[in-house]
Amino acid sequence: MGGGAVIAALALGVLLTHRASGVINFAHAAIGTYIAFAYNELRQTGDLVLPILGLPDRVRVVGCAECVPATAMALPIALGLAAILGLVIYLLIFRPLRHAPALARVVASLGLFLYLLAIVGLRFGAQGAALRAPEPILPNSLVTVAGIDIQQDRLWLAGIVVVTSLMLGAVYRFTGFGLATRAASENEKGAVLLGRSPELLAAVNWMIASVLAGGAVILFAPISRLDPALTSLLIVPALAACLLGRFESFLVTVAAGLAIGMVQSELLNLQTEITWLPDVGLQQGVPFVIILVTMIVRGESLPTRGTITTGRFPRSPRPTHLLPATVALSAIAMIGLLTLDSTWRAAITISLIFALLSLSCVVLTGYVGQISLAPMAFAGVAAFSMVKLTDAGVPFPVAPLLGAVVALGVGLLVGIPAVRLRGMNLAIATLAAAAAIEELVFKWSWFTGGLGGTDVPRPSMLGIDLGYGAAGDGNARPAFGIVCIVVLVASSALVANLRRGATGLQWLSVRANERAAASSGIDVARAKLLAFAASSFLAGLGGTLLAYQRQTLSVDSFQVFNSLALLSITYLGGIASITGAMLAGLFADGGALTVAMGSSEGSQHQFAINGLLLIAVAVLYPEGVAGALHRVVDRVRRLVGRSASLPAAPRAA
Repeated sequence: MGGGAVIAALALGVLLTHRASGVINFAHAAIGTYIAFAYNELRQTGDLVLPILGLPDRVRVVGCAECVPATAMALPIALGLAAILGLVIYLLIFRPLRHAPALARVVASLGLFLYLLAIVGLRFGAQGAALRAPEPILPNSLVTVAGIDIQQDRLWLAGIVVVTSLMLGAVYRFTGFGLATRAASENEKGAVLLGRSPELLAAVNWMIASVLAGGAVILFAPISRLDPALTSLLIVPALAACLLGRFESFLVTVAAGLAIGMVQSELLNLQTEITWLPDVGLQQGVPFVIILVTMIVRGESLPTRGTITTGRFPRSPRPTHLLPATVALSAIAMIGLLTLDSTWRAAITISLIFALLSLSCVVLTGYVGQISLAPMAFAGVAAFSMVKLTDAGVPFPVAPLLGAVVALGVGLLVGIPAVRLRGMNLAIATLAAAAAIEELVFKWSWFTGGLGGTDVPRPSMLGIDLGYGAAGDGNARPAFGIVCIVVLVASSALVANLRRGATGLQWLSVRANERAAASSGIDVARAKLLAFAASSFLAGLGGTLLAYQRQTLSVDSFQVFNSLALLSITYLGGIASITGAMLAGLFADGGALTVAMGSSEGSQHQFAINGLLLIAVAVLYPEGVAGALHRVVDRVRRLVGRSASLPAAPRAA
């Protein structure tokens, strides 16, 4: 009941923000996580920790150096911080995006997600890894119900959530504020004509939602250790609860959240009692199954005539001048691998691998408009499959190719039911799929080696060692970097040919308008599945190269957060062009830009800045850096063409 209650409370906040502004905030649970850490720090030190880079890290709340505020003082302060944070997030991020396409809003919330995770690590240091609340707020003594001993805090937490849902239901059904919020979400102009400010209504709802998120995680912390990553991923079951409630009913959403938490806990208990059940995170499969089944049942093979489309996708230019661009970039990378030191060789190799991984996002999201949050899950499937195949005697390069084919198969399994989904709904489904693959597949000890991980065999062909690692400055061997160049060039040529051919035109037609594409004879489902297959295969190739580069894989090598970070840097570079994928490789953590800036790999500051940059690009320039470069090139060409067409000045006699 404790886990179900926090899922239900988070789902209430997601429902509120969706009602108020049409946004599904994937960072909602991360907001609650930050507020819970801030509350605990306030109780322990008397300092209020601020989440904005550039401002002071913390503000002293009580005057006495040895004094700490009591719960009665600390809890309202923390919830006040949550309200202010919700207001700032709405005004600076989601208010400017209210008419933007779903992709921009998803990316902005992912940037916020990554930023908040980085801020927890920066502000709370070592305890940002995991933390238990200093003392419970709710009574936690045992009570006996139907002969079963239950801790009171679970019952209190569930009761608070149910009462909150009843209160919210009454407010939004019977009060002027609630009715105006519902009206504004359906028709902003109508609300303005009635004298209501849609922006003010949305801001208040965002503040309430953030308070709900912070309060829920604060109360839940004494029940379960507060882990930034795991707690932030509670957004997945919260979204499943919202779907069961159709993003409309508070009471049904809360009931669904409680039920999901109970089923997950019972599966965990059954795994300890039934020996033949696999020792993997079966409970994480529950939200995925609920989300997938609900969306398949309610989804439409094509959007209805009344479906509203807002904004537009980034421009996808037709690839031109491929041969000179390929030769030039390959030569630059080759020279760097052969002449620079091991630090730069490692950075170039990482950039090449992540450029390949970003190509998978360009194909599926940039060309077809299908927002997938699971590319690194497919990469991980290919990487672990390649290791198993190599151990079974399959040589290089057959093993990585077969591993990519396995990833293609898994991508199709996800893509077949997902062809009825689009936009934000597909993002929800693929996020749940990524979480399920991480728990069900990557924690399967036979497949991945369990918690101890597995060593990746070195690649070799015709007796030539193509491995990455070596002692001292010989590390990041040029031979492996050259392999990465070859694979990236071949993959880029494949994607470019697809984009320039009939397949690319069909993909762009589906992205622009599925009904219009179908009416012109395009098989929309087939086009989507082909994109899923190509994207998964490319992600698989990138995953096998990443495995060779890392040399050791573990269950944490391909976490959900890695998929979010990959989509983020691809969007930052330019989600709809091959140029954007190349730039994304430069932006990758540990890539060429990291070394050029003198940063260390995995720097929390870099993650925080990347999150802020992602939000800024989503709000101000959704076409990314590549879009800006393409516009500059087009402008120069127009100016050159205009000057060439001007008549020559008459010569003096």
